[in-house]
Amino acid sequence: MDTSLAEAIGVAFGVAGVWLTIKQRIWCWPVGLVNVTLFAFVFFHARLYGAAALQLVYVALSVYGWYRWQHPGPDRRELPVSWTPRRWWIGLGVAGAVFATGLGLFLRYRTDAALPLLDAATTSFSLVAQWMTTRKWLDNWVVWIVVDVVYVGMYLSQQLYPTAGLHVVFLVLATLGFREWRRSVGVQEGMIS
Repeated sequence: MDTSLAEAIGVAFGVAGVWLTIKQRIWCWPVGLVNVTLFAFVFFHARLYGAAALQLVYVALSVYGWYRWQHPGPDRRELPVSWTPRRWWIGLGVAGAVFATGLGLFLRYRTDAALPLLDAATTSFSLVAQWMTTRKWLDNWVVWIVVDVVYVGMYLSQQLYPTAGLHVVFLVLATLGFREWRRSVGVQEGMIS
């Protein structure tokens, strides 16, 4: 398949997947699987190996998220949106930084990666955000916003214009996602009071 066609189809599935995530529809996960498979191909051909490998990890996280959202736990019909527990923040930050450093060094010295350190950092913190999404933690949208800002510049520098445009759309969607999920938390808090 031609990379530009794969990129265009991946963009469409990416937007649809994020929109379904905002709406808390379980179909976000299989739609996301199509998106990440196509982008693994695109990023590999663009020599963004961290981003390509990230897509493969997203496959596993998408399967986990799909399961987690379908099986929220005893006495629950669905997984509720909640804030990230405080005890998780330090662990997620440290894990993201350590993984970014290790991957960045590997990409810099062992591959012909175009942007090894930036690629590693965005890869690492995208994994953090995706993990948070599988748990329906509201703050995932904030992490996505920061990562997407960096992604836009990275993809523009590699002349992946549709992908850069996709991440501009993701920025808008992440903002909408935060607002919508925040309302969901407010409704749940109102039900508890």
